[in-house]
Amino acid sequence: MRVISFDLDGTLVSSDFVNCVWLEKIPAIYAEKNEIELERAKKFVYGEYEKIGDGRLEWYDIKYWLDFFNLNIDYVDIFNMCNDKLYLYEDAKKVLNNLDEKAIIISNAAKEFIEYEMKKLGIENKFCYIFSAVSDFKKVKKDGEVYSLACEKMGIRPEDLHHVGDNFEFDYLAALKAGVNAYYLDRTGSGKGEHVVYSLLDFYEKVVK
Repeated sequence: MRVISFDLDGTLVSSDFVNCVWLEKIPAIYAEKNEIELERAKKFVYGEYEKIGDGRLEWYDIKYWLDFFNLNIDYVDIFNMCNDKLYLYEDAKKVLNNLDEKAIIISNAAKEFIEYEMKKLGIENKFCYIFSAVSDFKKVKKDGEVYSLACEKMGIRPEDLHHVGDNFEFDYLAALKAGVNAYYLDRTGSGKGEHVVYSLLDFYEKVVK
């Protein structure tokens, strides 16, 4: 049974939305609450992010950060403020509209982000499984074990999974290590190799057709 797997942010969906949440709206809300200049707020907020670092689960947990900064606002309200930054890439639209295969998501993002993005974009019914490295497997990055566990939960062999994503280390090398058929999405067109694709349409042509 062949299963098609996609990364989410930077692959199907532009990263503009998550960047807006973390880098723009949270500092702006902090600045307003504490009555300080936005640039000062950004410097402080970014500094606190860096103290935690992306090697800890808290880095990805928006509820943790809203509590840490004492911001009395629901994360969904912040997401709604960035809704105009949320969009599918054109090649993603075309592939998803034509995809008859069983498809899944394997993402580094927390479930709160994944579920909101997919619902707002109306694509949640396109996927039979959604896996978050941090929410489902308590992993700060997609490593080989994430892909192995995802396959185990679906009851398939790693060689039956075909994954594509825009991060060379976490979408390609880690998936390859797990025995998955991995493809690196390089929209710059500079990468070379049999498993490099320059758009999701290239991936579709190689794997699905």
